[in-house]
Amino acid sequence: MSDALLPAEFADLEPFAERWSLATEAARYATRVNSPMAEMEAFYAAAYPRVAEAMTYLDGFPLADLPDQQLNLLYLTYSLIMVSLPVEVWHQPRVIDSGTAYFDRYLEPTP
Repeated sequence: MSDALLPAEFADLEPFAERWSLATEAARYATRVNSPMAEMEAFYAAAYPRVAEAMTYLDGFPLADLPDQQLNLLYLTYSLIMVSLPVEVWHQPRVIDSGTAYFDRYLEPTP
């Protein structure tokens, strides 16, 4: 029995899975704003080149009933989206000039 969080096809992303395969947007956001840029940049550099392949791979499974490893891969992709603007544009974890502004989502999208 494997302890891997991700499918074997994405074993190279396993070092990021425990920190970034998060089930809720709130958890992904909290991780983003509490992560150093170097960590987000390393995650982005590893995951971004694989995102198209991950989406193609996940298309082979029913979205409403993803097995755990595939669901973790989807969550990892969601986290990649969450860190893309800080890495590509802002060069900091928070939105530039946003002060303490935030908003809470009360309903989580599935999956």
